[in-house]
Amino acid sequence: MINYTINRHVAILSWNMTSSPMNVMNDDSTPAFAAALQRAYDDVDVKGIIVTSEKNEFIAGADLKMILRNNEKDPAEMLKISAELNRIFRAIETSGKPAVAAINGTALGGGYEACLACHHRIALDHPKAIIGLPEVTLGLLPGGGGTQRLPRMLGMEAALPLLLEGKRVSPAEALALGLVDELAVSREELMEKAFAWIDAHPEPLQPWDERDRKTGQIVGKENFKVPGGGVQSTTGARVFSAGTAMLMEKTHGNYPAPLAIMSCVYEGLQVNIDRALVIEARYFVQVARSKVAKGLIQTMFLGLNEANKGIRRPKDIPATDVKKVGILGAGMMGSGIAYAAASVGIDVVLKDVSLEAAEKGKDYSRTVFKKAIERGKATQEKAEAALNLIKPTADAEDLRGCDLIIEAVFENRALKAQVTQEAEPMLAEQGIFASNTSTLPISGLALASAKPANFIGLHFFSPVDKMQLVEVIRGKQTSAYALAFALDFVKKIRKTPIVVNDSRGFYTSRVFTMYTAESMELLKEGINPVLIENAGKAAGMPVGPLAVTDEVSLDLIHKISGQSIKDGVLSEDDTAYQIGGKFVELGRLGKKSKAGFYEYPPDGKKFLWPGLAELFPLAETQPSVDEIKKRLFYRQVLETVRCFEEGVIQTQLDADIGSILAWGFPAYTGGALSFVDYVGIANFVQEADRLADAYGERFRPTPRLREMAKQGVSYFKQTN
Repeated sequence: MINYTINRHVAILSWNMTSSPMNVMNDDSTPAFAAALQRAYDDVDVKGIIVTSEKNEFIAGADLKMILRNNEKDPAEMLKISAELNRIFRAIETSGKPAVAAINGTALGGGYEACLACHHRIALDHPKAIIGLPEVTLGLLPGGGGTQRLPRMLGMEAALPLLLEGKRVSPAEALALGLVDELAVSREELMEKAFAWIDAHPEPLQPWDERDRKTGQIVGKENFKVPGGGVQSTTGARVFSAGTAMLMEKTHGNYPAPLAIMSCVYEGLQVNIDRALVIEARYFVQVARSKVAKGLIQTMFLGLNEANKGIRRPKDIPATDVKKVGILGAGMMGSGIAYAAASVGIDVVLKDVSLEAAEKGKDYSRTVFKKAIERGKATQEKAEAALNLIKPTADAEDLRGCDLIIEAVFENRALKAQVTQEAEPMLAEQGIFASNTSTLPISGLALASAKPANFIGLHFFSPVDKMQLVEVIRGKQTSAYALAFALDFVKKIRKTPIVVNDSRGFYTSRVFTMYTAESMELLKEGINPVLIENAGKAAGMPVGPLAVTDEVSLDLIHKISGQSIKDGVLSEDDTAYQIGGKFVELGRLGKKSKAGFYEYPPDGKKFLWPGLAELFPLAETQPSVDEIKKRLFYRQVLETVRCFEEGVIQTQLDADIGSILAWGFPAYTGGALSFVDYVGIANFVQEADRLADAYGERFRPTPRLREMAKQGVSYFKQTN
């Protein structure tokens, strides 16, 4: 686990965990690391210590499953665990022997905090290596001294953005930022530089430490001067006053970790390092035990990793590989899918009704690559290689031999049937046909297919180059082979899949419309539109519900509602249908027409349309922001529950990841289904009943949900 060798009187501690694919700090590795360190301290012939790894990465951080287990422990017990880690790291600094972190790969979280405790840091300049403290993205804070050592090393202004954003950087960027002291181009050079530094610094001291004149022991400085100014300086006043205000504006207080980090740094920099580590440990326990951290770890780390690895893929189907993909329709969606496929080396045939239209679709990829090159995220060579893989065409014959064909034409059943019948015969023998429809049931579209078992839905989100999710939809006749094939393709283009069963609107479109629909109910009741928008953003949604309705377009919402009325699943008095129709009559279709709920002046600073006051006179009594937030939340969550109970979604993981990645359901809740556990199932049902009594039966909890509340059963345990 921790291999211990001695070379040139230097103890080399090499991490090599066999119980995990990556080196992580857990209940087994941390004590082993401590024992190896102590062995080096006790050996009088050892003049220095090098901490490195025998794997491709250094240390990937703490085992988050361990943190979840500790989440249930008594706070005092958790504090002891945190204090022990700080004792181990502090001993590296105060042993009197020089310690060098030879960072041969990725070092994140606790792994990088181990580096911070060393006296010197040298990183291997590997293209795939990343370095940083990303804990805040999982509702945590660096609990191994990161909030104290980094500001003391870099200064507050440089350190706080790294702590608060959880930014991960390359070794070269880490050197520029001061996170590491040197780079090496090979493992051999990495070790030679480590030996050389130890030889040159036999009695090192961290900048925040000093030797006690009487005992000679290394202790924390009482009056350490923080680079760039301390908490009480002009810099400190500016950083903490402006920083806290910006944090509240950005997080609306929904995420406790960023504020805890600010408090850690503010309080910790006013005392010596030893007392500062005690302060950090207390804040770490506080945030680690929060339901926000629990939800983020379960969904956005453990769950996301499972989804990306293909947890929903049928296990008995051999691996497949898409080498050539055909895309029907070179509009925004089709062009984006073409970019995603070509970026990973897949040959793409981009077909439209004319060569000119198809070429215009290829231009989209040119634009995306140009921006990536400007940001240093791609090279000209890589861009040209990918662009050469995209063949624009108007000839269906060019689709011959495609492993996968994806239609991305307009949401029209007749048109989709036409292009399916034209293109499907061009597929390779075991090829799959997919529809990028966002609302039309896959089983119905598959009626146009000669091989419905090989017909599936691949619902991408716009813009495809930025949106990570793909909703994979199984029709009634979709085979396990087609599902496995689709998931292999999604993995190859580096997207995250969720798997849903066929239904009107599937899962994401169906539930997302509840957010916009409830905002229109609120408008109809005379609720101030400013209040509606602010409540949506305060809840943690990325955009207010009226603004996002403009983005989607009111004519599309009216059209979808109209189709649902024709199909007998909605009545004509539906509020969204009525309001959508009114705005279509007014020619206010949304952002695309530069007029909707908002006005879109040439300067780009949109504002709510003053005419809303005439259409929807304000009620005398306005509700609280919290009441509106609940209505917006509960409408979405209850529809998610119905999707689960109807079998549209089959796992909590798909529901939660889909809600966060598709339409921005607040991640701090864990996702749309985890929200029930976030507020507590009994509380959720009680509040849903109250909302139903006050505003309508759309808020009434399902009988199954009511029964679960009665039994006190956690949704998480029921669905995973």
